Parts: sequence; structure tokens; C-alpha cells
Amino acid sequence: MSVLTVKCPTCDTEVVWGPDSPFRPFCSDRCRLIDLGEWATESRRIADKQPFEAGLGDVDLLALDDELMQQDNEFFK
Repeated sequence: MSVLTVKCPTCDTEVVWGPDSPFRPFCSDRCRLIDLGEWATESRRIADKQPFEAGLGDVDLLALDDELMQQDNEFFK
């Protein structure tokens, strides 16, 4: 059986994925806390594909309404 290793997201150190590595996927508690701090300060984040401010237009809402009405679910009728 081969040993699965991953790279620490903070410092790229090889980490064995198993019970002997309590901070996995991080190599240490220090790297885990650095990563948490980056998320907390929003210097690391997941990009949004569509800005929240864009919203749905009237055409989009009408299309969604039509799609819901075409479903067999009686709840929307």
C-alpha cells in the first residue's frame, strides 16, 4: 500500500495523509493558523463568478417564473 502525501497549503512541505499527521493538510499548527488568518483578513478568498450587485433582471425573473410553472410540482401553481 502506498503512502498518500500532500503539500501543505501554506509552505508546500510534503505531509503524509494519515492519523500521524494531526494538522493535515497542514504540516503544523503554525501553518494552519497562518492559513486561517489569511481567510479571516480576506487576503485569501474564493472568487465569485457573478458579482452580488448584478442581481436578476426582469427578463431573468420572468424566465425563472416560466420554468417553475412548467414543472409538475403543484406547489408553484
